[in-house]
Amino acid sequence: MPGTVLFVASTWSHITNFHLPYLRAFRQLGWTVHVACGGEQRDIPEAALCCQLPFEKKMTSPANLRAQALLRRLMRTQRYGLVCVHTSLAAFFARRAAAGLRPRPVLVNMAHGYLFDDRTPALKRAILLTAERMTAPQTDLLLTMNRWDYDAAQAYHLGKRVVNIPGVGVDFDRLTPLSPAERTAGRKQLGLSPEDHLLLYAAEFSHRKNQAALLRALPLLPERVKLALPGQGALLEECRALARRLGVERRVLFPGYVSPMGPWYAMADAAVSASRSEGLPFNIMEAMHAGLPVVASAVKGHTDLITDGQSGLLYPCDDEAAFASAVRRLLASPAEAAALGAAAREAAEAYRLDRVLPQVMALYLSAVEP
Repeated sequence: MPGTVLFVASTWSHITNFHLPYLRAFRQLGWTVHVACGGEQRDIPEAALCCQLPFEKKMTSPANLRAQALLRRLMRTQRYGLVCVHTSLAAFFARRAAAGLRPRPVLVNMAHGYLFDDRTPALKRAILLTAERMTAPQTDLLLTMNRWDYDAAQAYHLGKRVVNIPGVGVDFDRLTPLSPAERTAGRKQLGLSPEDHLLLYAAEFSHRKNQAALLRALPLLPERVKLALPGQGALLEECRALARRLGVERRVLFPGYVSPMGPWYAMADAAVSASRSEGLPFNIMEAMHAGLPVVASAVKGHTDLITDGQSGLLYPCDDEAAFASAVRRLLASPAEAAALGAAAREAAEAYRLDRVLPQVMALYLSAVEP
């Protein structure tokens, strides 16, 4: 029986970037949709109620306890049939808000990638894992997006029921391709020659996304290899400065926030990533759909999407020489690069929004079935 569903995330942009199709799907089924987030508020026409929360990135900030109190009041007064939580910080405080409520709403946590793995320092891993174990009793259904997270969730009993899903689905139709003439003109506007080989990594500038490793690898590659780093974030200026110190600033493009991304995939020759940890990354799935060969760090999320040597190339995280070697392999064999790109495009079909959304919606609804 349709009721009211609450979506919670640490930022409004997370909801608008990933979950609007699900808000629409709930509305089409007769549910009333509420959304509660932190950060800069966005207009969400699909939501009958939008609640601003004072979330701050620092876990111990008193503001997060205020957000928890607001969520608890909201859950108590609205009597939600279902609460869907996203992003690690918001998921923790939303589940703490639900603890002890009578009645307590059915709660689904979608883990977009735990912020720990086998490479995480022991103390940090222990803290993050403890937070997940504390909130496991309020997690009626846990949805993970990669095999490592699923195995960890099962091993540590992080939810009453754990299911692995193929992400939230990507709307590949929005990635409008360019004609050959448009591609040539676009590359010329970027200052690229026909001989240049453009590597693309679209991501927030952060320690986890690790753009610095790619910058350090660039001197190991031929001069014609260029690197485009669309995105914003706390480490953007630090990366600009690093490019200058390394003497590669003329080979690096820092276009800032880019939307739409379709033209950039069309102008690139390969997609790359140096990320230290992932859930199931949109940028890699989009690049795969665009038919680009991908060179990515061998971390969770990437290893779920890419079969090394078949649908892309994987290299040990933070190994700049290995990354450069993989790129040189593509440069030396355009035929292999094309074959990897074709295989990637085929593999990406499993992550199309129209394939994934019905699977995820069925799981959401199964959580509230009698």
